[in-house]
Amino acid sequence: MTDSFKTDSRQMLGRLRAVMAEDAGGQTRLNQITRLIAEEMHSEVCSIYLFRDEDTLELCATEGLKAEAVHQTRMRLGEGLVGRVARTGSVINTDDAPSAPGFRFMAETGEEAYSSFLGVLIQRLGEKLGVLVVQSKQARLFSDEEVYAVEVVAMVLAEMAELGAFVGEGAAMSALHSQPVMFRGGCGQEGHAQGHVWLHEPRVVVTNPIAEDPAQELERLHEAVETLRVGVDRMLNSAVAGEKDHLDVLETYRMFANSKGWMRRMEANIDSGLSAEAAVEKEQSAARARMSQVGDAYLRERLHDLDDLSNRLLRILTGQGRETGAEMPPDPILVARNIGPAELLDYGRSLKGIVLEEGAVGSHAAIVARALAIPLVIHAGRVTTEALNGDLMLVDGDQGIAHLRPNETVVAAFRDKMAMQAQAQERYASIRELPAETRCGARVKLKMNAGLMADLPSLEGSGAEGVGLFRTELQFLIRNYMPKRAELSELYARVMDAAKGQRVVFRTLDIGSDKVLPYMKPTDEPNPAMGWRAVRVGLDKPGVMRMQLQALIRAAKGRPLTVMFPFIAQHDEFTAARAEMDKAMARERILGHPVPERIEVGAMLETPALAFASDDFYAQVDFVSVGGNDLKQFFFAADRENERVRRRYDTLNVSFLNFLEGIVYRCATLGTPLSFCGEDAGRPVEAACLAAIGFRTLSMRPASIGPVKSLLRAIDLGDLRDIIHAERARGAQSVREAAMEYLRAHL
Repeated sequence: MTDSFKTDSRQMLGRLRAVMAEDAGGQTRLNQITRLIAEEMHSEVCSIYLFRDEDTLELCATEGLKAEAVHQTRMRLGEGLVGRVARTGSVINTDDAPSAPGFRFMAETGEEAYSSFLGVLIQRLGEKLGVLVVQSKQARLFSDEEVYAVEVVAMVLAEMAELGAFVGEGAAMSALHSQPVMFRGGCGQEGHAQGHVWLHEPRVVVTNPIAEDPAQELERLHEAVETLRVGVDRMLNSAVAGEKDHLDVLETYRMFANSKGWMRRMEANIDSGLSAEAAVEKEQSAARARMSQVGDAYLRERLHDLDDLSNRLLRILTGQGRETGAEMPPDPILVARNIGPAELLDYGRSLKGIVLEEGAVGSHAAIVARALAIPLVIHAGRVTTEALNGDLMLVDGDQGIAHLRPNETVVAAFRDKMAMQAQAQERYASIRELPAETRCGARVKLKMNAGLMADLPSLEGSGAEGVGLFRTELQFLIRNYMPKRAELSELYARVMDAAKGQRVVFRTLDIGSDKVLPYMKPTDEPNPAMGWRAVRVGLDKPGVMRMQLQALIRAAKGRPLTVMFPFIAQHDEFTAARAEMDKAMARERILGHPVPERIEVGAMLETPALAFASDDFYAQVDFVSVGGNDLKQFFFAADRENERVRRRYDTLNVSFLNFLEGIVYRCATLGTPLSFCGEDAGRPVEAACLAAIGFRTLSMRPASIGPVKSLLRAIDLGDLRDIIHAERARGAQSVREAAMEYLRAHL
């Protein structure tokens, strides 16, 4: 049966504003609000449940249920109808609550007498704060107008909670942004840091969610949207024609900014009694809720664009720009939803750590963070909605964990861990000038990976014996335009100057997969990691490869030059790439430019196929570098960007070690210099096992050289090799446990 009641959301918000204006405590306000809503909704019951932790809701105020149930009734996420609303974020509107799926009988509240149930999530920009419930004895479905009115009130409650209007006793009514929170995400860059939060995008705070004059609020909204449209048009007119990705985003902005549906929904929000800011934020919250349910990557990106546009509109309305007057702390931990490589480089080494709500292991930001040796945690859900500028934060990049506002016990344990690492660094510094020579007399060369000029000071300080991998793509990724040959030549020359005669292996442009140039048309591929990338792009579009090779030759200024082609899968790919190098050398001679006195041209072995190339390939190539990161994911068929599977494979798996040992044997037999490059080279246990099966050159991030060298100098590779062979003989899947036992005994 349908009710005949009429609910005026504007009248309800007017009364709500009067309650909020009173000088009262948080509990008193909540009690008054539940009474007010019950009256306006012509219902016997109104209840407010708030989260006391991530998984538990607590009844914090009620009109109509038993008063003694307040702060005593609790339920888990997903439990009962209230828990279902909290888990799914969807409205539940039923005229027969006891028969609804998931109904939970709670005798302590007396709610079994109520047939009708309306539950709405209290949320702010995707942050779930609680559930607002209206119940009635009369069996009736609440009308669309009533549901909308309750959603509007729930949104206002969320805004007031953000401003601290409902602070009281107990965890559920504690002040927001005041409790310790641990974010368990993923490891983007190893390392530890302690510092204070610096928000890349400062929070916009809506201080006036309820409109006093709807006509004036509509006028403010129209003026702000017009300002937004003019700004988007200006950005489009000034954008560079070649920056297609950037232009596509701006075109999407313009489409949303001129969307009649978007405008109509915000106008309806104002008509219901919300201020212009609150109207925008209600629509933004709805978009974020949809975003979390969308599986399609393209649609999710478009919703991100709408979210960003809403933020721009909110900043116009509130006047709260990025420049808030806040000063960056001396020990900043950057917190952001996501961030581009150029923006991250603008911060530079001033950052102590980075925590991202999104991000990926192979993202541009992760690449820059590794280059700058800044601990990075990715996939830290909700961190941007929880953190405030100046909050204390601890970043554990090794475990992919960030502690926000930690208690003293956690801080003390973290500081002890950092102190132990500092002591270890002192020990590593004492052996910096010593070789990585094992007890059995084997000498292992330890080289560093780099990608920025900022990396080069680490060459001397880390004790690295040259640069085993210089990622040239970073200079392409951090620009909005294709760098010129002269720019690249100058940069490469500075890299070689900084190396002071030590060997630098320049890897040619490795783009595609997760590294898409901002000015290059993206390709729609079902599996980009195994698609058109790296040397495949260079050979199909040789103009950029030729320009880069010429820049490298000119940068050498007659000095020895080492160049490596990435992602070689077949012999003929290397032959074609080397032919491009020969052409570039010939051209430079014709032009009368000096050419390198000696040139080495190598290949990165990142595909299992190349391990089985002909002997002619290994005879032709000047050196081979195993690219462990990609090779391992292809060997195990486990995408390292996929958190569900990437931790399931083990570098010390016997099958993988057998495969690597085969590569070592072929290179040794044919006299081809061999190295191993990747994250595993910088992990002491893995590095020791790689050395034990025959690798004599390892390339890693600078901070890993000390720990790896320290371990290698303490062990006998023959003993470790015997352990690996013994584990293989007994049919073990991995040698990790046995290797760890041996290494622990010798440290």
